[in-house]
Amino acid sequence: MSEFKCGYVAIIGQPNVGKSTLLNAFVGQKLAGVSPKPQMTRHRILGIKSLPVAQILFLDTPGIHKPHRSLNEYMMEVAHMVLSDADVFIFMIEPDPDHIGRIAHKDQEIFENLQKTGRPIILVINKADRIAKDHLLPLMEACGKAWNPKVIIPVVATQKNGLDRVEAEILKYLPENPAYYPDDQASDQNDRFLASEIIREKVMDLTLEEVPYSVTIDIEEFKEPKEEDVKKLIRIRASIVCEKDSQKAILIGKGGQMIKKIGAESRLELEKELGQKVYLELFVRVEKDWTKDPNRLREFGYVVD
Repeated sequence: MSEFKCGYVAIIGQPNVGKSTLLNAFVGQKLAGVSPKPQMTRHRILGIKSLPVAQILFLDTPGIHKPHRSLNEYMMEVAHMVLSDADVFIFMIEPDPDHIGRIAHKDQEIFENLQKTGRPIILVINKADRIAKDHLLPLMEACGKAWNPKVIIPVVATQKNGLDRVEAEILKYLPENPAYYPDDQASDQNDRFLASEIIREKVMDLTLEEVPYSVTIDIEEFKEPKEEDVKKLIRIRASIVCEKDSQKAILIGKGGQMIKKIGAESRLELEKELGQKVYLELFVRVEKDWTKDPNRLREFGYVVD
C-alpha cells in the first residue's frame, strides 16, 4: 500500500501567464484575484487540494519581473522565498503567436534559476487554445531541447483543460508526508483577504492602466452576521488606497459612477464566493507614495517574515 503524500507545489512564471487562474481552477474556488492586467498577485497564496492519496499545497506567487520600487521588491522577495519552500515547480509559460516556436529570454532565465534548485519541474504551456496546434508543437519541441523538463503539458486554465495531467505528474514527485491541513480547508488565507483581492481585481479591470498598480485595499471592518441578525448580512467597510489625487478622481469617477461600479461588481462576486449577502461600503483615500514607504507597506501586510 502506497504512503500518503503531501508537499508544496510552487506555480512560477512571468506576470499574467495565468498562475492565479490555475490555482483557483485546481482548488475549485476563488482564492486569488485574476485580471488580464499583469502583476495582479502580490502575496504568497496557499491553495490546498485534498485527495484520498495526497494533499497538494499550491503556492501562487507574484510574476517574476525586475523590481523598481519597494512594493515590487516585496513581490520579488515573496517569489524567491517560495523557491526554497517548494517540493515541485509548475513553470508556466504562454505561446507567443507572433514568434512561433521561440522561447522568451525571461522564461529562459527563470527556468535556469529553477533548475539550480534540483527539484522536479513540470512545464505548463497555458493559453494553448490561442494558437493552432501546428504552431504549439514547435514551441514544445524548442522547450524540450532547451530545458529537458520532466514533462511538457499544454493547458487552458480558464477551462480546466489539461489539469488532470498536471495533477497526475505532481503526484509522482510529491514527498511522503501526512496531511498538513484539515481536508476541508482550502487556503491559509481568510475571508478578509479574499475581500481585498476581489475589490482590487475589480479596480484592476475597471480603471485606467496607470491606476491599479498604485492601489491597495484596506479592509477596515469585516463583520460576520450574528445569529439573531434577521438579514444575515456580512458587513464590509474598505478603503481603496491610492498615491495621487488624480488617481482618486479616476477611482471615484464622474458623479461617483466608477466607485459605484467597483462596489457593485465587488459585492456581487463577494456574495457568490462567501455564500451570503454582503453590505459593502467603499471609500477612496490618498496616501502619497505608499508603495515606496516600508512602514506603510508593513501596515498594509506587505511583509516577508
